[in-house]
Amino acid sequence: MDSNCTPRITDVEVVDIRFPTSRELDGSDAMNPDPDYSAAYVVLRTDAAPGPGGPLEGHAFAFTIGRGNEVQTAAVAALREHVVGLSVDAVCADPAVVNRALNGDSQLRWLGPEKGVMHMAVGAVVNAVWDLAARRAGKPVWKLLSDAEPEWLADQVDYRYIEDTLSRADAVALLRAGKEGAAGREALLLSRGYPAYTTSPGWLGYSDRKLVRLAKQAVADGFTQIKLKVGANLADDVRRLRAARAAVGPGIRIAVDANQRWNIGEAIEWTNALADSDPYWIEEPTSPDDVLGHAAVRRGVAPVKVATGEHVHNRVVFKQLLQADAIDVVQIDAARVGGVNENLAVLLLAAAFGVPVCPHAGGVGLCELVRHLAMFDFVALSGTTDDRVIEYVDHLHEHFEDPAVVSGGHYTAPTMPGFSSRMRPETISTYRYPDGSFWAADLAGQGKDLRT
Repeated sequence: MDSNCTPRITDVEVVDIRFPTSRELDGSDAMNPDPDYSAAYVVLRTDAAPGPGGPLEGHAFAFTIGRGNEVQTAAVAALREHVVGLSVDAVCADPAVVNRALNGDSQLRWLGPEKGVMHMAVGAVVNAVWDLAARRAGKPVWKLLSDAEPEWLADQVDYRYIEDTLSRADAVALLRAGKEGAAGREALLLSRGYPAYTTSPGWLGYSDRKLVRLAKQAVADGFTQIKLKVGANLADDVRRLRAARAAVGPGIRIAVDANQRWNIGEAIEWTNALADSDPYWIEEPTSPDDVLGHAAVRRGVAPVKVATGEHVHNRVVFKQLLQADAIDVVQIDAARVGGVNENLAVLLLAAAFGVPVCPHAGGVGLCELVRHLAMFDFVALSGTTDDRVIEYVDHLHEHFEDPAVVSGGHYTAPTMPGFSSRMRPETISTYRYPDGSFWAADLAGQGKDLRT
């Protein structure tokens, strides 16, 4: 590149990556019995001068569970013309530029608005911009956010539709308050990490024997909370939860997750039927869109807490859940809504209402991403980890250059620049669908060619 030229984004590449997790029932639950964890994997190429870590690029992804990942990759590709040619300097100085441009295309917006496959595509590209910005700054994303001035961070948020509850002035006030004592909390984060809980023992397809073994191992590994999937068969759930409680003892929290399986009355009856095992929260008891339904469930199952958010479309629905006193725990997902910018809005809304955030993770790469958002929240917004934990699932981390690490039941704070979202090249060549080496051999062995 000519040194006199402004560096630009030159390409948006998107690859269909799929992992055969259904073979071992990893990730199985009452609504999703056989997921193949997948990613529409995005790379923003630039013509900026390479740095110590190689070419300056931004990496991110949208998470799916198999079939339909080709639809998600097509949605990302539809955003290419909005991004190619943008100044690297401009987008790194103000990622909200990209967020506004992608959400502002009226014809693509019609496919949402701000929900579903198109919104997840926006989130993937926006997150890739944040990865690019953090790599350029030489900081992990959590540190980039924590170091930022409150006014700059407040300007990253779109207040349209939420200003009745959270204004820019409100956001600035929350962020200024969050700066107080931030240096000490950052030191504590780097030395201790951030509390985690694990879902690894609780997949619905696992045998009782495997559940008990993994639950005991989780406690031995330092976790103080585990989670079980429920919702397929009540008698099975009662038995499995009692087995888990006997395995971990009374001092360990056990959350349960129905993955949207129930109607309102059913959610209340089923959760109350599990009460003798002291569940800590019921997660996604019903449709993620049913704000008033969640409020009814919350009233009907107290003191069991209600948690949701991994399938909530956008900041507007989160606002309503909080306004309606419908949830006790906000669960953000790093890849579901429109990327870092919209998750900042949700974190600010949760802080304004005083509701703890316990992010959804697992999947492929979600642990890697969302730890940055929770760690920022601790260091420079809420200032606490009380009743706050990040979900952890122990698989697929080996496919990332900066994998999530949990020690003593705590996420270790990442120190590598970026969003921890870059996959290893060998992973891409192996699990690219359908022509990566794994899938080409697998489909050939089945006598299938899914490209036709």
